[in-house]
Order: sequence, then structure tokens, then C-alpha cells
Amino acid sequence: MQDYYPDDFSWCYGCGRLNEKGLHFKTRWEGDYTVTEYVPRPEHTAIPGYVYGGLLASLIDCHSTGSASLALLRRDGHALGDEAATPRCVTAALATDFLRPTPHGGLITVRGRIVEVGRKKVVVHSDLIVDGEVCVRGEAVAVVAPAAMTGGHS
Repeated sequence: MQDYYPDDFSWCYGCGRLNEKGLHFKTRWEGDYTVTEYVPRPEHTAIPGYVYGGLLASLIDCHSTGSASLALLRRDGHALGDEAATPRCVTAALATDFLRPTPHGGLITVRGRIVEVGRKKVVVHSDLIVDGEVCVRGEAVAVVAPAAMTGGHS
């Protein structure tokens, strides 16, 4: 999803393709779920062997806004790459429940479920999974970005 955002909305540290030092999270559909996968870098350590919680919250945050954009496209009968304008969403609320320490060194998968799609609001529930174990659960409310954030285009 994030690779389809217009340039003015592609600078996010978590998922912006134009941010050279960013994390470059990518979100896609997998059936009726959304998925983002990421392998943490060595500097994403909280204590040896475990991932820093701020990275995990960022991962759920960017996954959720990307998922919201995908859900709005799907609701309107479009797919990625259509001529339709790509909806741009921002986080209105984010809750994360850290269920267990997240081991460092392997692939993290965030699996999202779209719970609600309104006119300008999408609610996403996410499970952050490592080695088959849910380590973090998240719920985000994402809204269509206000025109002031998108150069006047909403």
C-alpha cells in the first residue's frame, strides 16, 4: 500500500518510501486480512534478545493506517494501481497491549482485521506475531487525512 502514496505523503519514518532512514514498512492484503512483515535491525533492541516496544507500536501504527487505506479502496470498488486516488489515512487513536516480550532476531508479522469502515474512519485490530506467538495486540482508529496535511487534497 505505502508504495502507492503520493510523494507528499511518503515521508513517514515508519512506512514512507521517500524517507532514506525510515523503516519502510509495507502493508498488503492477504485474503480478508492485511499483513505487514518486518525483520528488526540490531539497533531495535530493548534488552538483549528482545525488540524495543516503541518499534512494535510504530509497526502496528503504520500497519493500521495502511490497512485503513486498503479498506477504503476496497470499499469503493478499487484495487491498488487503479486510477483512483489513493486514500491517505492518519492515526486518530492507537492502543497497544504488550502480551509478552517480543523476541529479537526473526520475522515479525502483523496481521490485521478490518473491524469497521465508515465514511472517513476505519477501525483495525492487529496481532503482532513472532514464531506463531501473539506478542502484541493493537487497535487503531484511522481517519482520512485532513486536507491541510495533504496539500489541500483529501
